[in-house]
Amino acid sequence: MTPEELREDVPALHESTYLNFGAHGPSPRYVVEAASDFLAEHEYGSGVSDPYDTAFGAYRDVRERIAAFIGADADEIALTESTTDGINRIANAFEWEPGDVVVRTDLEHPAGILPWKRLESRGVEVRVLETTDGAIDTDEFADAVADAKLACTSATTWTHGTQLPVRELAEIASDSDAFSLVDAVQTPGQGAMDVHEWGADAVAAAGHKWLLGPWGSGFLYVDRKRANELTPGSIGYRSVTTPTADDIEYKHGAARFEIGTTSPAPHVGLVEAMDAIEEVGLETIETRIETLTDRLKDGVDGDRLLSPRAYDSGLVSIAGDDPDATVDRLAERGIVVRSLSSPEAVRVSVHAVSTASEIDLLLDVIGDRT
Repeated sequence: MTPEELREDVPALHESTYLNFGAHGPSPRYVVEAASDFLAEHEYGSGVSDPYDTAFGAYRDVRERIAAFIGADADEIALTESTTDGINRIANAFEWEPGDVVVRTDLEHPAGILPWKRLESRGVEVRVLETTDGAIDTDEFADAVADAKLACTSATTWTHGTQLPVRELAEIASDSDAFSLVDAVQTPGQGAMDVHEWGADAVAAAGHKWLLGPWGSGFLYVDRKRANELTPGSIGYRSVTTPTADDIEYKHGAARFEIGTTSPAPHVGLVEAMDAIEEVGLETIETRIETLTDRLKDGVDGDRLLSPRAYDSGLVSIAGDDPDATVDRLAERGIVVRSLSSPEAVRVSVHAVSTASEIDLLLDVIGDRT
């Protein structure tokens, strides 16, 4: 499959100049059909087949597919609703005490901010590592995590599109006995990822952005050894080995972070989306995104370009005095992007299914009034 053929299968891309994949990636028809067909089979067939057997078989198959896609083992994958959901499942699995330290950067999405902000009322210290132009000073990070219990960082920053050195940060955290948690939602679908190579203790992500999967198709990787050391903050029949036993025995691995009855349909759609992305090829996708983002950056004055001039990802942030007004003006021309408040910018998300003519149209409209 070519990027052009993938684009042709996405109805939403026929309706506008869509450049907001960092927020939501519209799904191809067959992704939606896979999810809806499973839902119909699960519901309509429940009179002749066990709906729990059907659901649990789907859970198993999906975990195996996600694991293969991100370089994990199936027992290291928990199915979640979103990246936020996954981060919270990790945050709630620690016994926090006054004086404990959490480190995050000033580049984190609210998903990587709010769980720690809530802990501050319980006496937990949250250290915010200040960054420059979307990049982390690793020496400053090492100082910050020296006595930390947990460090939360991103793989690809949602503000600048910069790729952070995940493996190096995970090693630094490990040297200080700090749990390393990575928000990776901006990575799968626009570049290859290997969580074993990264070496982080946990990685939270979802399929509804660059993978072009449905909402609700989140996933959480947890290193099996670290998973077995954690006690989830929520519990349900999917978390434990024997739900009816007198004593609670959590399942080994990431499965302990799953809770109860959820529809497998979004994750079934995610499998179809992953298949399509791999059919196009992640190398092809990354090369095309680089070509298109280079074209975009060439049309932006250097002092307004907040993302790196050299290729890092499909996220390109452009500074402006009134980003919201610019987004509204672009929307009037059928161009979909989003605004950021910190930094004050318009963020353009370029996928392999985007086109050179869309980039040129965007540049023509924003002109010098971004």
